[in-house]
Amino acid sequence: MKQIRFLILFSCSILLTSLVLISFEQPNQTSIITYGEPSSYKVHALHVPSQVNFAGELMQLDEDDLMERMDKELLVNTYWQSNTLLMMKRANKFFPQIERILKEEEVPDDFKYLALIESGLENLRSPAGAKGFWQILRTTGREYGLEVNSNVDERYNIELSTRMACAYLKKAKERLGSWTLAAASYNRGIAGINRILKKQQTNNYYDLLLGTETKRYIFRILAVKEIMQAPERYGFFVEDAQLYSPLEYRTVAVDTAITNIVRFSKQIGVNYKTMKIYNPWLLQTHLNNKSRKLYHIALPTETAP
Repeated sequence: MKQIRFLILFSCSILLTSLVLISFEQPNQTSIITYGEPSSYKVHALHVPSQVNFAGELMQLDEDDLMERMDKELLVNTYWQSNTLLMMKRANKFFPQIERILKEEEVPDDFKYLALIESGLENLRSPAGAKGFWQILRTTGREYGLEVNSNVDERYNIELSTRMACAYLKKAKERLGSWTLAAASYNRGIAGINRILKKQQTNNYYDLLLGTETKRYIFRILAVKEIMQAPERYGFFVEDAQLYSPLEYRTVAVDTAITNIVRFSKQIGVNYKTMKIYNPWLLQTHLNNKSRKLYHIALPTETAP
């Protein structure tokens, strides 16, 4: 029995040694595309800029707390590559429209990155019920004039929701004194930020002791801005052909009810899927419009007028 046990143990040890040797002989493999070249994939710590600029407001990252907060968001967005690549691609599709509205509304261009971190430029619904690119709550949307009901939800209308966000941000800037605090209030609310400022006797976002989400909020915006303005510095290489095409559209004015949007879509030269892609604010297959409100329905530019 002892000899048999010894032989079994000896055989197992030989097998394990062989497996280890085989594993060392296998070439290193990675899921990173190398296009036939040896993989040079490495994970690096990142250089954190000594200062940042949001909406023309400069901030020196000369405190450990500030530097570490910026470092965290740079690392998260650099090494969550799939998410950042998708944001880059969608930004090419939707930023031109958002940039135009921000300029018309005299809101700094940097606020496009706020929409990007809020939703990734997808029509999401948060657990709290906020919706659309700008993640607007039902009560806030209605307060600023958006139509929100079971038939129409203009929080999903890029044009109208962006203009509503601009109205909110300009109001916040006027009350709080800076664009940075206005951006923070988009997360915490104007009253909430104002209450914290008074309690802590400061007028500077970077001097505030904040809860986790609002503490990260501005640095998330700054990190995404930093990466998207210099993508190759952070290891992102995207060809123009790989970006999503800018959303180009024309509009058709409608001031009556639409009893069947599927049939209406065919009559104006598109299918229902395309109608919904361009107009996600139309929630049902009909438009009530009892008040004869003027709606602007977006259509691909190539469709015949």
